[in-house]
Amino acid sequence: MGAVVIQETQVKSVLSKSNLPVCEYSVNPYVGCTHACKYCYASFMKRFANHPEPWGEFLDVKYWPVIKNPRKYEGKELFIGSVTDPYNPQEEKYGRTRELLTQLKGSGAKLSIATKSDLILRDLELIKSFSDARVSWSMNTLDEGFREDMDKAVSIERRLAAMEAFHKAGVRTTCFISPIFPGITDVKAIIRRAKGHCNLIWLENLNLRGSYKAVIMEYIREKYPELQTLYHEIYDRKDRSFWEGLDTELRAFAAETGLDYVTNDDSMARPFEAPPVVVNYFYHEEIKKSARTERR
Repeated sequence: MGAVVIQETQVKSVLSKSNLPVCEYSVNPYVGCTHACKYCYASFMKRFANHPEPWGEFLDVKYWPVIKNPRKYEGKELFIGSVTDPYNPQEEKYGRTRELLTQLKGSGAKLSIATKSDLILRDLELIKSFSDARVSWSMNTLDEGFREDMDKAVSIERRLAAMEAFHKAGVRTTCFISPIFPGITDVKAIIRRAKGHCNLIWLENLNLRGSYKAVIMEYIREKYPELQTLYHEIYDRKDRSFWEGLDTELRAFAAETGLDYVTNDDSMARPFEAPPVVVNYFYHEEIKKSARTERR
């Protein structure tokens, strides 16, 4: 990975109306992401970023006019980090996510923040001031060797420690087990490790599309040749039987562990002290259609 190209850019607003079923506004204080995940769905943003550098090797730092009427977002769902990590390493210097949170403080907005970083600990008290805040950390392994092959974010242990700190502080937390690599990700081990420090456990399967499909398939050929046939069945022949089998297996595991296993996220209605809910997001298109119907 080469040196990161960083540019500062002026934008009209950092909040964008969203088509996502989970929020009304998507909020991204940066364009690009220096965590450089090999499987990153947001790499499609490169088409709009006007950068020749590979995904992960550029970052645009956004500056926007001060939000004059933050109460406009009262009760609205704001998803911070839909196509970037708002706590990428450069946030420590530029502080754009912290500036955003400061401008929104007292607005009554409902925040959902997605990250792979523990830099977010810096803003724990600020995030805690939002009554409906929820923070998620994504991880798909407890094996640091595989993690280092896949991303340049902080270690899994540091992510888990940050999750624990937020949970102890009374902020709703999510362990986002994503993306699940067939034959590699030990979902049960991650659930056992995280379940005492989160309100939600989301499960999302590895989807391969666009330019990174070839990258991942080549990685499997080189590092996990015994899994080539399985990946061919799933990603070339579109066979869903692996996911259906894993769904059944994890549903039984959740029941044995005393956890609810659902396909809809109703965690905000549950007491904070309740055991975490396991939410299956394997079948993206079906879930998106359902969520859009519910919002209408």
